[in-house]
Amino acid sequence: MDKKLKVLLLAAGLGTRLKPLTNNVPKCLVKINEKPLLHLWLEKLENLNCESILINTHYLPDKVNRAIYEWDGEKSKIYTTFEKNLLGTAGTLIRNLDFFNNSEGLIIHADNMTDDNLVEFINAHNKRPCNTILSMLTFETDNPTACGVVKIDKDNIVQEFHEKVKNPPSKLANGAIYAFGNDFINYLKNMDNKVFDISKDIIPSLNGRILSYKTSANFLDIGTPYNLKKAQKLFNKDL
Repeated sequence: MDKKLKVLLLAAGLGTRLKPLTNNVPKCLVKINEKPLLHLWLEKLENLNCESILINTHYLPDKVNRAIYEWDGEKSKIYTTFEKNLLGTAGTLIRNLDFFNNSEGLIIHADNMTDDNLVEFINAHNKRPCNTILSMLTFETDNPTACGVVKIDKDNIVQEFHEKVKNPPSKLANGAIYAFGNDFINYLKNMDNKVFDISKDIIPSLNGRILSYKTSANFLDIGTPYNLKKAQKLFNKDL
């Protein structure tokens, strides 16, 4: 990758499904084997030689800021952006588009976890077909009704996207990790309507222009007590 890699790490969520655990702990600081999710992501991103990381905050921001201060990484510059009112995943991205000027970008949800190091995902994005402007990490799910799922063609291009429907047409789920460059940023700048959620307000407009990269690694949404317990067993080694 010739351009600098910059990452928007979405960490502002309320963690409602994890209550009472998240009554006093932000969801991004829930621990997997004694390590906060946020630190696990920062470690992974440093290993990718990420130049800058922007973390959005809202719920218990002082605790998130303290965790960032306690992080002992050296390679990546870390910035925060506080949201008095939650902007939604797309709203946060739109407000911070200038952060990605002249760089390659990643968007990551800090309440997801994977032991994929993202190297091959980024390589696939760099080699993507010229008609695509976004790359999406996808994974095989056993519970497609609880996920956004995609249908792809023989070239792994997303042709359909369905967000948590009763009869999902596939088991290939959106991992909500996205890679992009200037063409995607320019597309967003030219969008007429106000957007709030990436999956609901942006992805459906890009059928035929998104590359799906299916990971064979473990992938979990840590947003529920069941998945948190599962993650403790699954990710029982250094990530």
